[in-house]
Amino acid sequence: MKNTLLAITMLFATFKLFGQTFDVNPIKRELEQSPILRNHFFGVCLYDLDSNRFVMGVNENKHFTPASNAKVFTLFAALKYLGDSIAGLHYVERGDSLIFWGTGDPTFLHHRHDSGKVFNFLKKSDKKLFYAMDDSAEETFYRKGWAVEDYEEYYQPEISSFPIYGNVVTFREQGGRLSSSPSYFQAAVSQQADGKTDYTLRRKFDTNLFVQNRSHPPHKYVNEKPFRYSTELFIKLLTDTLKREVSLIKAPRPVEVQTIYSTATASLLREMMLPSDNFLAEQLQMMAALKRYHGFRTAQLRQDMGKEFYDFFRDKVDLYDASGLSSYNKVTPRSMVEVLLMVVSILPDTTALHQLFPAGGVDGTLKRTYKLDAGEPFVWAKTGTISAVHNQSGFIRTRSGRNLVFSFLNTNFLGGSSSVSREIARVVTFIRQHY
Repeated sequence: MKNTLLAITMLFATFKLFGQTFDVNPIKRELEQSPILRNHFFGVCLYDLDSNRFVMGVNENKHFTPASNAKVFTLFAALKYLGDSIAGLHYVERGDSLIFWGTGDPTFLHHRHDSGKVFNFLKKSDKKLFYAMDDSAEETFYRKGWAVEDYEEYYQPEISSFPIYGNVVTFREQGGRLSSSPSYFQAAVSQQADGKTDYTLRRKFDTNLFVQNRSHPPHKYVNEKPFRYSTELFIKLLTDTLKREVSLIKAPRPVEVQTIYSTATASLLREMMLPSDNFLAEQLQMMAALKRYHGFRTAQLRQDMGKEFYDFFRDKVDLYDASGLSSYNKVTPRSMVEVLLMVVSILPDTTALHQLFPAGGVDGTLKRTYKLDAGEPFVWAKTGTISAVHNQSGFIRTRSGRNLVFSFLNTNFLGGSSSVSREIARVVTFIRQHY
């Protein structure tokens, strides 16, 4: 904690050096003369890691909606609280009973991330299984500012204290028919023509009833649909998957519990950051809150992180979720750079740091945005996109060897974000080539 606060103090002592011995006029000309950027509001902030000072800002103190750039704040919290391994299950043994609690771990039975450790532990236990529901542990399944109409979109699963199957049903075409995983939901699919030519699959709001408009989905059809989570459904799915009885009890989580660890924290953080997984972000924040408070108090975590860290920033930060789905979130380009510097203070190893961000021209959300320069990536950044918003914040390595932190936030443009994304890449590439 003291080291982190010292890093903050040193960080803000550098503001008086803003702009010295770094000719930013060519960059500003690129911004001012851009036919793309002149049609909407944007902000840019640039920081030199090698000299520890801010070197350029344009609207750097103005507030923007961060979209998935909010995940950088989640990354910082996770690095602070989660340790090297993800806690997959808390449990106690009492006589012939095994009583267990959820930790918020999103990997359990997740088709991309599950290690099988928690499942195998429960499956092989010779004790009676009791899932303990702590009434004080549950939070709302959506955060403030989320779009309720996106309830059946793959990128907005419900948040829960014990996720299962990623809180989604994976539907796919098999042998000309629709198949579900988990198979429990197969009986929940009905058919009703809707007059549309294309195949559709919908979930009725606040139910787990799915309706397809014809019996034969397209060849190789795959679709993930969030299901409506409940404790009762969790018990049914777990019982069905384990092929053994699981009973429900109400019991608070003891202070002293045993833990089954599921996966490495770094690998899960990378999975959150590179494809920009909203579900992983929200659940990682749940786990960080549990680690700090012994309860899923994410609003308290965001508030306390603000008091302890973000209140030192020059600009106010206002966060309502972990993923960036909330339109209520507000940051500035300068505060994005500042939180990136906080991440650097925890993870100073450059290789390990870059592993947690999409590399331009290589992987993640920046794979097709940038071209390699001299056969190597030069930008590692988190993207963020929602309607009329497109952002990039991260790190640049210039041809001369400078290491820069940047944030480039954009809002209030019409149409898609592809032209804005290309323009950010053009400016960042210019910085790479000329500094």
